[in-house]
Amino acid sequence: MSGEDKNKQPMRQEVTDEAIFKVTKEIVVKFIEVGRLTPSSFDQTFERVYRAIERTVRSK
Repeated sequence: MSGEDKNKQPMRQEVTDEAIFKVTKEIVVKFIEVGRLTPSSFDQTFERVYRAIERTVRSK
């Protein structure tokens, strides 16, 4: 590995909205399975989880 390779920044792959949706769905399903989420709070919780993941993966 040359000195030039060591200084190269790793390529960041763009995260799609679909990928964020799928991860959010898995988390929310787990919340339902363990009893931490009820149908009455689903909309709010899904939105909050989605936005948190989106901020995390798209922050620079």
